[in-house]
This record gives sequence, structure tokens and C-alpha cells, in this order.
Amino acid sequence: MDFFEQQDKARRNTRWLAIYFAAGVAFLVLAIYAAVLVIYSWAIAPGTEVEGVRAAPALWNPRLFTGVAIGTLSVVFLGSLFKTMELSRGGSAVATMLGGRLVSPNTEDPDERRLLNVVEEMALASGVPVPQVYVLDNERGINAFAAGHSTSDAAIGVTRGCVQLLNRDELQGVIAHEFSHILNGDMRLNLRLMGLIFGILCIAVIGRILLRTGSRTYRLGARNRGGNPLPLLGLALLLIGYVGVFFGRLIQAAVSRQREFLADASAVQFTRNPGGIAGALKKIGGLVYGSRLESAHAEEASHMFFGNGLSNAWFSLMATHPPLVERIRAIDPAFDGRFPRVSAAEVKEPPAKESAAPRSPFPLPFPFPETRRFESGAGAVANVTAAVVAVPAVMPSLGTPDPAHLRYAVELRNSFTPEIQAAAHDPLGAAALIYAMLLSPDEELRRQQLDLIARTASAAVGRETERLLPALATLATPARLPLVDLALPALRNLSPSQYRQFSEALKRVIESDNQIDLFEYVLQKVTLRHLDPHFSGARKPVVQFYSLRALAPDCSVLLSAMARAGHEDEASAAKAFRDGAVQLSYQAQTALVFLPENQCQLSDVDAALNRLSQAVPQVKRNVLNACAHTVASDGLIQEMEAELLRAVADTLDCPIPPFLQRSGQAA
Repeated sequence: MDFFEQQDKARRNTRWLAIYFAAGVAFLVLAIYAAVLVIYSWAIAPGTEVEGVRAAPALWNPRLFTGVAIGTLSVVFLGSLFKTMELSRGGSAVATMLGGRLVSPNTEDPDERRLLNVVEEMALASGVPVPQVYVLDNERGINAFAAGHSTSDAAIGVTRGCVQLLNRDELQGVIAHEFSHILNGDMRLNLRLMGLIFGILCIAVIGRILLRTGSRTYRLGARNRGGNPLPLLGLALLLIGYVGVFFGRLIQAAVSRQREFLADASAVQFTRNPGGIAGALKKIGGLVYGSRLESAHAEEASHMFFGNGLSNAWFSLMATHPPLVERIRAIDPAFDGRFPRVSAAEVKEPPAKESAAPRSPFPLPFPFPETRRFESGAGAVANVTAAVVAVPAVMPSLGTPDPAHLRYAVELRNSFTPEIQAAAHDPLGAAALIYAMLLSPDEELRRQQLDLIARTASAAVGRETERLLPALATLATPARLPLVDLALPALRNLSPSQYRQFSEALKRVIESDNQIDLFEYVLQKVTLRHLDPHFSGARKPVVQFYSLRALAPDCSVLLSAMARAGHEDEASAAKAFRDGAVQLSYQAQTALVFLPENQCQLSDVDAALNRLSQAVPQVKRNVLNACAHTVASDGLIQEMEAELLRAVADTLDCPIPPFLQRSGQAA
């Protein structure tokens, strides 16, 4: 399941959605025009005019049509704009709308802690920031959703029934399903669907208002010159609006159904434990509440949930999810169609060792490529200093982590000391962790940096930063960026003023020695890229480049920097550059240039990445493929190369799972 192919498919779905939506709006304009023409002809005496519009039974009235078209388009556009702006904060806006409660990263509730552990493991295995997690306390059914514009503002929500009734394997299967939606680009499409359908719904809402207000003065059967047409107009708008919503829901359901099967298959591939997600689906079938939602907004958000959140659809084409039995049999072909009876029971988290190894209680329904054995645990984390990675092993893993990555993520999270984990789950502690990773080994400069933190942020944060230094002294280099991912949910809980202090202190600490090294750049880039949208409003991805031709200079900068990051001598760096550039020369339609060091500084790389991030997924794929060939030119991926490659992939919204250590060799 190619990551970029799925991203392109999501873009194509969005394009078709826009076409269908335009056709739907055109239908609304014509239907409303016909209704207005008939109503005015019926309610107003022939030969009279109302505001310059002659009430004659002629089929074509340009002035009337223009007024109807402008009015309809304005209502639909403003309604869609309103809903889009309401959802502009990303996943957190959807979760709040549905009645979700943000789970604190340092929660002590056992069920919520188990949920956060699973989400953190999935995020670390996928190479994406840990999303915010919400619990829908008033929902007794088993359900979950993922929402957001990108990985930076993604949120995962689960119902209270999901948290309480699923064991760890089943919960892991559900969360893996939702991560598939995050990685495949489904979230943006889902939010666009909500905005567009709400715009059409506004027509029906206006019709209801006109029907109620006009009925006070309208007498049924009145056909004299003074007849009030508002109730009839309101009724027409109400019916036409709901017909439009009906067809919008059909489109919504069709898009959702095809993505659900893909997400189920991706979850099995991720965990390699079909019993997890199949068990969750079976429990939905055996629970009296099923996956049903009680929220007043359930219908407009039904397409983004794990299970069907509405009562059984009277019309199969309106169902946003495939039938439950079909989904289960796609995973467990031996399923006999009988659901187990489910009742509330306490679910306890198994030991970490048990959860670290996904199991397959029955045969997998579809083949997987053979996965070679990987080392796991803190030892594997500590030993990844130079990983031997073939390029073909790097690119397919983008957006498609496997069970080895999940095992690694479990062990990586468990390798963090309780002190580090506690700090990562506290807003000010998380800020202190970020600062501590940047402090200089030089004692005098480190003291100046601590004083700077105390002045810019607070004295308490400065003391916490100093306290965490011994705990971070043994932190393996490959664990630094995953720790940043782990700290992001807590950092999102900073107040706006605290975040301004954090970002300012971060900048000053990095600049305190009058130079910026590669790790400082990567850490600042990754951290602020995922936090800025939360505090300043989600920035939707904007596509401006559809080919590499206009981006050739940026590719030259990026590949030159990548080549120089892993090679000290000019000849080796030039060879690494050529190995990457040859992957792009044809698409760029021009020769790429190996730039001198002073023309590919970090500031140049940053500007190049900002432009490359505005390319279509297929262009991003080609760029990342070239970067992978560059860093793997000598058969090794050094630490600094891995971190720069992670920053590149992160900026391009193409998450890279961690590089893993194989038995006998690194990977």
C-alpha cells in the first residue's frame, strides 16, 4: 500500500468531490429557480411585477435566474466557509464538537493511560508526532475517529465504550486503523466533506425559517394578489435542500466505504495481529449499543468513525461503512457470523513485554512480505549509530510501518526513564526537555544558556531543565527526535503566552553560541512546525508545484546539503550528490548542480524545504527518493544524515518510520 499512491488517490478523490459538489450546486440553482418561478406565477397575479421581476409563466427569466443563482451560491459558499473556519483548528475542533474531553498526557486513570500508551507507540512506530487524544465520555458504544488537516493538528477520539470494553490488542487494532486514515490523507478529505455538505444544508435551514415565519400570515388556499409566497418558498427550499444533502451523503458514504476496507487492511499489516481489529469488530456486533453515537453531530461526522455511528441505514447506499460481517470476514475468513455477547468489564493492560510482540491467533487472510528479525529494546536504540540501509528498504516504509517498527516503538518508549516520561507528559517539563537537549557540553556556555532560559521562560523551567540533564546524559542519539514527538501533546497544553516564551527561549538557546548545528536546526524545525499551527491556527497544505522543473534549484540545495552532511571529503560528497541527482534529472528537465558549502547552508535548506513542501505527493516522492539515494550512497546512514532525512520527510508531510537495527547488521 504505497504511501504516495494513497496520498494521490486522496487528492483525486478531493478533485472528484469538487466536481460532484459543483454539479450538486448547479442542480440546486436550477431547482430553486424552477420553484421560485412557479411560486411567483401562482401567488402573484399575472401582469404584475415584484421588484422589477415580471410574474409571468415564462420558463426563462434572466433577471430572476441571476438573483436565484447569486443567492444560492452565496448561501452555500458562506455556509461551507463558516463550517470550514469552525474546523480550522483541525482535529481538536471536531473532537470538541462531538463532546470529546482532552485526555491529559499525565493522566493517572488506568484506562486512559493504556489508551495513551497505545497511541504513543503507534506514533513512534509511524514517525509522526503523537496526536492529541480525546475521550467521548457520553458515548457507550465502541467507536473511534481520527480528524485533522495534517499530522500537525491531528486528533484521535475514542468513545468511553471503546476504552472500557476493548482489551489492549483490540484497542491497538482500532488505533492502527485510525492511524491509517492519518497516513493515507483521509482526514483532509473528511473535513472537506463536512464543510461542503453543511453549505448545502444551509439551503434547507433557510427554507425551514421561511416556512415558520411565513406561516403566521399565510392562509392555505389564498391565491389572491395579496397571497404570501414565503411558506411555499420555504417548503420548496426545505425539500430541495434536503434532496441536495441526501445526494451529498451518498457521495460521503461512497468515499468512506472504500477507505474503510483499506484502513482495516492497513491496521492488520501494521500490527500483524488480525485478531485485534477483528475482535473489536466482533465486540461491536455483540454489544447492545454497537458503535452507535448519541451526539447531535453524529450524522455529519459519521463518515470519519471506525464503525457506523448511526442507526442501520434504510438504504444501503447511505451506509458510511461496509456491513460489519463483511469487514470481519475480510480479516477472518472463518468467522461464522455469530457475535459474542459483550458486557462491561474491567480491562487491565498486560505487561509491556506481552504487548511488544504482536500475535496472530489465526492465519493472516492475505500475504505479507517476509519481515526479517530485528533487534529491539534499549540496546537497539543505543546501537543505531550507522545504519546499513538499502534505498528500496527506505522508500516503501514511508507511511507504512510494520510490526518490527511497532515492537521497536514499544521498547523505545519503555527505555525512557520514568523521570523523562513524567517530564514529557507535563507542559513545562516537556519544554525543559527540549531545552536540555540543546544545552552545550561547555560548562560556561551551558550556565549562560540556563540563565537565558530562566529569564526568557521562567526560573522554574530553568531549574527543571538543569534537573533533567543527568537523565538525558545517557539518551541515545536516535531517541532524541522520538522524544520530541512524545513531548508534543504536552507542549500543546501550554498557554499562548507560555508558548511565545517557549519559542523565544528556544531560538535564543540555539543562537547563544553564534552558530546553528544540524541537530539544532532539525529540532527547531520539527518542534515549531507541529506547534505553530496549534497556536496560530491550522495551516492547510497548499499545492503550488506539479512538476520538478521549477524546483530544480531547490533540489540542488537540498541534495548538496544532504551529501555534505554525511561526507567530509569533497569527492565522496560529490558522488553522493550524483547518486541522488540522477534520480531527478529527467523529471527536473535540467541538470542539478552540486553547490559549494556556502550555497547550501541551513538557511538555504530551510527555504528550499518550504518550497518543496508545496509540491504534489508524487513530486515529493521523487525528491525523497533522491535524498534516500544520496544518504545511502556509501551504504551507511549516519546519525546526522538520519536526522536531516527525518526533517526533510517531516516537512514534506511524508513520515519515515525509525531506522531499525537488524541482527548481525544495522538497518
